[in-house]
Amino acid sequence: MRTTETALVAAPAAEVFPFVCDLGRYPVWMPLVHAATPIDVDAATGALPTWDVEIRARIGPFARSKRLRMARTELIDDRLAVFERSEVDGRHHAAWVLRVELTPSDGDPSSTRVVMHLAYDGSLWTGGPLARVFDDQVRRGRDGLVAAVHDGQA
Repeated sequence: MRTTETALVAAPAAEVFPFVCDLGRYPVWMPLVHAATPIDVDAATGALPTWDVEIRARIGPFARSKRLRMARTELIDDRLAVFERSEVDGRHHAAWVLRVELTPSDGDPSSTRVVMHLAYDGSLWTGGPLARVFDDQVRRGRDGLVAAVHDGQA
């Protein structure tokens, strides 16, 4: 499954980037991310910044939830953040990749175009109503990002 959403934010990339480069800030604006807790990683080893992430989506009275260990694998200030599933239990897991790209909107540096690409190669979140709910959660995140940046939420 792959989904892409674009948000147009009336703020320069430097103001938007802190909201998308740290998974710990996603629960404020992305409904799909229920929690994202930084994992202490020894910076001296060169380890990537990593988070324990719980994603959750509701279908009526039911909820589907999944825990992932996500690492930020690529970072270009004010332009790009890439997160990938990075489990350490030695088992094979479905891939999750989130790529967030920022560019000036229509060449205007005071407005930012944010493109979020989310790819998942498992079967738990695909098919039927759950896939529609998943896509809806990501769409709502687009609007949530705009509101969070506008409100200056932490």
